[in-house]
Amino acid sequence: MVKTAEASSLKLTPRLELELARRLHQQQQERYWHGELPVLLLERCWLKLQAIPVERLAAELPPDCTAAAPELEAFRHCCREGLSQEAAEAHCWREFGEEACRLALKRHWQAQERGHGGWTLEIYLAFLARYQQSFAASGPRPLPLLILARAGTAEPHRLLWLAAP
Repeated sequence: MVKTAEASSLKLTPRLELELARRLHQQQQERYWHGELPVLLLERCWLKLQAIPVERLAAELPPDCTAAAPELEAFRHCCREGLSQEAAEAHCWREFGEEACRLALKRHWQAQERGHGGWTLEIYLAFLARYQQSFAASGPRPLPLLILARAGTAEPHRLLWLAAP
């Protein structure tokens, strides 16, 4: 079946184990990176395993990009450069406008309250880079399995990389 320390900690039905093994075998037949490569999504509550093409992942599971708003990035940059928070805020208000800064911050906090399972733009881009790099290397390629956080909880999604035995 599937061999990884993380995957062995999963409690899956025999049907799901077989499906994971089948998907992993199929993915190992691929020779190059392309948008139709599978990403597995597991909804634990329903024991539902879904394979979606990597090119549709952002549409199916949109990453939270509110922290990457230019207004907030500029604020963090100013703080890293040594400006006080008050001076950084004043700078951003001059550059973007007070209302735009407030709206960017409001959207960011609303996203935090809604929850996104830790699925941020930064993590999504790192995921894509790792998956793509796995096709540049020789040998078996790991298959990504994203275990979705339970609805209404603060727990994060868990990303596992399944390896062929």
